[in-house]
Amino acid sequence: MIVDERLVTYMNSLDTGNTVFLDRIEQEALRDFVPIIRKETQQFLKQLLAMQRPARILEIGTAIGFSALFMAEYNPAPCEIITIENYQKRIPVARENFKAAGREAQITLLEGDAAELLPGLEGAFDFIFLDGAKGQYLFFLPELLRLLTCGGVLAADNVLREGEIVESRFAVPRRNRTIHKRMRAYLYEITHHKQLISTVLPIGDGLSVSYKKE
Repeated sequence: MIVDERLVTYMNSLDTGNTVFLDRIEQEALRDFVPIIRKETQQFLKQLLAMQRPARILEIGTAIGFSALFMAEYNPAPCEIITIENYQKRIPVARENFKAAGREAQITLLEGDAAELLPGLEGAFDFIFLDGAKGQYLFFLPELLRLLTCGGVLAADNVLREGEIVESRFAVPRRNRTIHKRMRAYLYEITHHKQLISTVLPIGDGLSVSYKKE
């Protein structure tokens, strides 16, 4: 927990909720221990989508399709979504959820490693949501910047690692040290990149938001 739990509970109590279909998928994800965007992150993402109104969205990390369906539902503008997933066990579930929601024509799921698929993508995206392998954010960044249109937004989830990001690498469990090092490097890069205006927010598990300058 990055901020006080009571404060998060209060913030979430103000949430007006999602559709019945999204609520069902969220409950299934929580039951099966599938990581999805947290309530407070959902609230902020709704606002970002309302402000940006992206026509073309790229997502790295589909899981069971919750966030792709969430963006399709709460983007006030008609949009195309391309989402990438590498974990084979979750891909059929995501496809079934897209079908059940009637979003198959709107959401394209690409199967495989984002590092291999990103170089093959063409065209500009107005909004990119990065929620895949945390240790790969830094290595995805050059391709994401190539694909992000000027005036577009790149949002990355789980960047504060439950607050672990502020710790010395020697205070972090050995199994997490590589991710810790790479995430720090990612946050430094986006906040110092000449093409980006970036901020890091203590929302959910940490959310970075980067605007690509015109």
